Amino acid sequence: MASSLYSVLGIPTTADGNEIGAAYRRLARMCHPDVVSIKKKEMSANLFMKIHAAHSTLSDPVKRADYDRGLYGRKSEQHPLGFVCSNGCRSSIRVF
Repeated sequence: MASSLYSVLGIPTTADGNEIGAAYRRLARMCHPDVVSIKKKEMSANLFMKIHAAHSTLSDPVKRADYDRGLYGRKSEQHPLGFVCSNGCRSSIRVF
C-alpha cells in the first residue's frame, strides 16, 4: 500500500512550509546514507530518496497543489481546507 507524501514526512496535510522543512531536516539527519552504518546504507538510501521526493513536491506550492488535487481526487475525500473533492477537486474559490 502506497503512503502519501505527507505520511513519508510525518506531517499533517495542513502543514506549512516551515513544518515541511523542519520534518525534512529531522528525517535527513537520521536517514541520510552518509550518517548510517554500512549495513543499513542501501535501505537508508531508498528511504532518503522517498523523503527527498516528498520534500521536493510538498515544498513547491505548484507541485503541492497538483499532488493534493490527485490525492483528494482519487480518494473522494474532503480536503482539509474545506474543498469538496469528488471526481476531482471542485471549489467556488479560484486560485490565480
